[in-house]
Amino acid sequence: MVKKINPLEEERTVTTSCPYNCGSRCLLKVHVIEGVVAQISTDQRQSPSLKACARGLAQRKVVYAQDRLKRPLKRIGGRGEGKFTPISWKEALETVSGELARTKKTNGANSVFLIDSAGSVGCLHGARRAARRFFSLYGGCTKFHGNMSFGAADFASNATFGTIMDGASPDNLAHSRLIILWGWNPVVTRFGPQTAWYLVKARKGGTKIICVDPRQSPSAQILADQWIPIKPGTDAALLIAMAHVMIAENKYDRGFVDAYTVGFQAFADYVMGREDGVAKTPGWAEAITGVPAEIAVQLARDYATYKPAALWPGWAPGRSAYGEQYHRAAITLAAMTGNIGIEGGHASGTGVVPQGLTGKTLSIHRSVDPTVHVTEVYDALIRGKAGGYPSDIKLLYIVGSNFLNQFLNTNKGVRAMKAPEFIVAHELFLTPTARYADVILPVSHFLESQDLAQPWAGGAYYIHMEKAIEPLAETRTDLDIFSELALRLGLKGYNDKSDEEWIRTFVEETPELPEYDELKRKGVHEFGLDRPWVAFRKQIEDPERHPFPTPSGKIEIYSQKIAEMNNPQIPPVPKYIEPWEGANDPLQKEWPIQLISPHSKARANSMFDNVSQLKNLADDALWLNTTDAGDRGITGGDTVKVFNKRGQLLAVASVNDLIMPGVASLDAGAWFRPDSDGLDRGGCANVLTRDEKSPGGAFACNTCLVQVEKA
Repeated sequence: MVKKINPLEEERTVTTSCPYNCGSRCLLKVHVIEGVVAQISTDQRQSPSLKACARGLAQRKVVYAQDRLKRPLKRIGGRGEGKFTPISWKEALETVSGELARTKKTNGANSVFLIDSAGSVGCLHGARRAARRFFSLYGGCTKFHGNMSFGAADFASNATFGTIMDGASPDNLAHSRLIILWGWNPVVTRFGPQTAWYLVKARKGGTKIICVDPRQSPSAQILADQWIPIKPGTDAALLIAMAHVMIAENKYDRGFVDAYTVGFQAFADYVMGREDGVAKTPGWAEAITGVPAEIAVQLARDYATYKPAALWPGWAPGRSAYGEQYHRAAITLAAMTGNIGIEGGHASGTGVVPQGLTGKTLSIHRSVDPTVHVTEVYDALIRGKAGGYPSDIKLLYIVGSNFLNQFLNTNKGVRAMKAPEFIVAHELFLTPTARYADVILPVSHFLESQDLAQPWAGGAYYIHMEKAIEPLAETRTDLDIFSELALRLGLKGYNDKSDEEWIRTFVEETPELPEYDELKRKGVHEFGLDRPWVAFRKQIEDPERHPFPTPSGKIEIYSQKIAEMNNPQIPPVPKYIEPWEGANDPLQKEWPIQLISPHSKARANSMFDNVSQLKNLADDALWLNTTDAGDRGITGGDTVKVFNKRGQLLAVASVNDLIMPGVASLDAGAWFRPDSDGLDRGGCANVLTRDEKSPGGAFACNTCLVQVEKA
């Protein structure tokens, strides 16, 4: 219960930032009276500034939520029933440490599976940092690998550039004459608090903005001069057809290609049909993508002739079967148009900007630990060594993750959660995942501790996260919990500093930052770039002294590393490969709708779905095209069942022409709430997705066929 606030009491204003996994680090000003958060405001400067979104401004509701976990809990019902009883911290820590010791002694350290994710990504109190340091001292464990957000882009950028640090600061967009937002919705996902503002500025300055997306997203509605709908999973085909136009009409930048790339001829042979007898023309692409040939031709000509131009490939199209081909094709087009390493251009890879700490952090990573790909976690839990996995998992340790909701094929996950002997979870709330734990350890909120915030989605600044309020009496930070466990298990050297001493060390070892006391006083440190930061500027301006970090020292359109894999599903040049559960899969006869699951404006992945203030802002309806709805007798507002062989859920239909025929859209992150018949009434999209990775390691959540009918 929140204390009553005396309006006459002196107010204290604290500077902090959200440490959530949206990539942004926005400025929060927390107004505290009598030790209670009275309200939260944000940056009041004129844009471009560090203004927070609704999620950040709602954190008072999160920290004081009635359903927040306030004491350690022990399961008393069946796994998943959500029946728990409160226990003391002493009992909780002794139980968890005892199970860790027993499991290691009996089955070895690798029989512990750490599921750590980005529920909190502070420099000190980041869940993953704290967890991995602990388990490195414990003797290791099994972990998962693979990136759920940009696994395909990671693969493509590393293969083509030799690095994933290939983005640009958001002010670079103001220098573009053409911007192509491909499967990217920055009005909702933001990708830094300044990005949308620079897009608006660019458009007001005459920049043409085009959105390529199966749906007319809020960004397409607000920012774009043109929306080009495309069938999910076919993006590489359209990009390759654009390359055909540029080659056939001699509109590509031959000088740039000759000077800075290797392997273009092999790609051109594929594009022009010299390799396989099939010319990858806009007509060829139209049959695959649904994009009319004349639109593809004009898009190619625009991108080839507007200079500079930024083709910014969002990660959503890469979260599909063969999504790495989309990203490799986008990078190749950026090279063909000479838009890499220049102001106003874009390298068209991951988009990640290197603004991280250069000094030491809390994490210790053990490369020797066995790992399982993120799409195979459930299979590994169920089958263990018999399925070819590193170990039989006996103990599951969950930190900063609601993975049952967020990993692919949730119903398989339910079966998998019954396999371990013991499950422990650190959590703020009783999430769908935490319901399956044997012991739940309640964690504090970021307003209740000190930390340091660094953006990874653009933005040249750091924010000192001052402690705003005292934590709830029976909650602790992830770092404090692991510190207690380390003491009980005799693990020395886990945490030998206070929070402030750790942060002071991070700051002192990071040359970009002022002295710690100055940073703490200021709250925010902005670098004040004199020009946009653009990836590979040095490589383009001085290639002799600054080669690309690839084997050839150039942009590798033909990747020798990929060629050495000798895997026909991962060709050394970008190609279009027909996806499973795509528009042309024979399964379409039974499951005719392609389902995509974008991010919600009201959640950070699955976080805050239980917070009513934000839930009311969510668009959790199933977008369905007017034609598809009419064929099924569905009207807007109807409750519909969405299903396939993996699961079924209920949603409310939003019937419109903002999404192309044959495609439906349901925002990701709504909490899984199955009834006794297994029908999900929460709207969790992952009850429908297939737990199969793309050959390059992509998390293929947007490759999913379903049927929709009126409930």
